Amino acid sequence: MTDAHAALVADLAPTGTLRASINLGNPVLAQGTPDAPTGITVDLTREIGARLGVPVELLCFDAARKSYEAMATGRADLCFLAVDPAREAEVAFTEPYVVIEGVYAVPRDSPLRTPEDVDAPGVRIGVKAGSAYDLFLTRTLRHATLVRGEEGVDTFAAESLEAGAGIRQPMTAYAAAHPEVRLLDTRFMQIRQAVGTTVTRAPETVAFLRETVEDLKKNGFVTASLERAGQDPTLLAGPEA
Repeated sequence: MTDAHAALVADLAPTGTLRASINLGNPVLAQGTPDAPTGITVDLTREIGARLGVPVELLCFDAARKSYEAMATGRADLCFLAVDPAREAEVAFTEPYVVIEGVYAVPRDSPLRTPEDVDAPGVRIGVKAGSAYDLFLTRTLRHATLVRGEEGVDTFAAESLEAGAGIRQPMTAYAAAHPEVRLLDTRFMQIRQAVGTTVTRAPETVAFLRETVEDLKKNGFVTASLERAGQDPTLLAGPEA
C-alpha cells in the first residue's frame, strides 16, 4: 500500500470499515431489507470498499434525511443523496450516477394538468419530509403549500390534498394501484443522485470518489447494476447531468 493510498483509507474509512448509509425509502436506489439490502447504492458501496481494500458496513434507513443525518453525525462515511444546495454546505458530492424525476399525483378529476398549475394558491402538496423534492419545492414554490409526512402520497391520500409529490417510478406504481389518481406526465424536477461524503474530507479523498463514480459510469458498472435491480438503465446520468 502506498502512502497516498494509506492516507486515503485513513481519511475515508477511519474505523477500518467503509460505512455507508443506504436509503431503502428510494426503491430506485436500494431494495430488499435492512438485513439484506440490494441495488445500485449497495453495489457502489461494495465497489468503493473493494478499491480501498476495506470491508463495508451498510447502515439502512427509510428516508433520505435519516441517511444524511447518519453521515453528518459521523456514523457513516458515505451517503447516497440527491445533489441540493441545502445539503452542499455539509456534503461534498460526486457528479450524479443516475438522474430520476419528481412528478405530481392528483385526483383523477382534478383540473390540475401541469406542474405550473400545481403552484397556485390553495393547492396543498404532500411530500416526504426531508426528501430531495421537499427541499426543491421548499425553495421554488411561490403559491402552493407543502404538507410534510412520512410518505408524500400517503399524506396526499390521508389528508385529501390537491397533489402529492414523489419519484416517478414508485408514483407510477401507486397510480396504477389507485384508479382514482392520475400522474401529471411532465416532471417538476430532475433529481441528480450522487455519492457524498463530508466536506471535511481531504480534497484527494473527494477526488477519488469523483473519479471512481465517473469510471463506473463509463465502464458499464452502473448500467449493469441498474439492470440487475430491475431498474431502467437509461437512468444513467450523462455528462450533461
